[in-house]
Amino acid sequence: MLEQGNRSMKSQKQYPRAFSFEFFPTKTEEGAKKLLTTSSRLAAVEPCFFSVTFGAGGSTRERTFQTVTDIKQHTGIDVAPHLSCISSSKENIREILNRYMEQGIRHLVALRGDMPSGVHEPGEFRYANELIEFIRAETGDHFFIEVAAYPEFHPQASTASEDLLNFKRKVDAGADAAITQYFYNADAYFHFVESCEKLGIDIPIVPGIMPITNITQLARFSDMCGAEIPRWLRKSLEDFGNDMESLRAFGLDVTTKLCQQLLEGGAPGLHFYSMNQSEPSMAIWEALQLSSSKKERLG
Repeated sequence: MLEQGNRSMKSQKQYPRAFSFEFFPTKTEEGAKKLLTTSSRLAAVEPCFFSVTFGAGGSTRERTFQTVTDIKQHTGIDVAPHLSCISSSKENIREILNRYMEQGIRHLVALRGDMPSGVHEPGEFRYANELIEFIRAETGDHFFIEVAAYPEFHPQASTASEDLLNFKRKVDAGADAAITQYFYNADAYFHFVESCEKLGIDIPIVPGIMPITNITQLARFSDMCGAEIPRWLRKSLEDFGNDMESLRAFGLDVTTKLCQQLLEGGAPGLHFYSMNQSEPSMAIWEALQLSSSKKERLG
């Protein structure tokens, strides 16, 4: 299957590799200080950018903004804030865009987002492509826009073909690149890229990587977002019980081999879901013996 994936990766091999790390806003001052320390450690490998998440319905709007500006000032690394449109109005999205432009932010991750608990109407935007169209209408080409992609398909999609068409709508609306939901089956990614190529989609599609450090946490996240933990992997992780050191060592080996397979197959980089920790992602980085995005791009 890898050879088949390799043959279908022409669209991705043309792009320079981009490595990035994702954070979420913290709720306390102590957490914010720890996150700055984490971002400093990860900045040492010169990633292409950091991203910062945005809570359901904009619930972390101000904390996202503060986290973005703090990390950019502290590290000097480009920061891409997430912006979700569910339960948002055009006016408050316009306000957020203007604030980011004033701060010199030129990179966004545009998402549909989750519906807040107790809310049943999406607001003025229903889908991510509508948000992207609005951003382009308001700001032109000021922002480099990343979008989400789902190699194992969005959990709310009724069919695989419907999900691919939804992704194409985001690309047609003006997306520059995509970051995938995390996965542990490289063939799912290769097949997704091949399907995108057949639709004429030609943007970087960077695999999202979730380090494995805790089976309970991983299972909970995967159930929420629809990411599949292969049966062999779930059972193997469960076998370690409370032996967290052995579980992490095994998880590092699994994710490192996955990353090797993806990069050798032509993936244009990796996006690490850091969970606000530096050690798990750095362990994978060092095992892969990666160089920085800046060096990769200078070639």
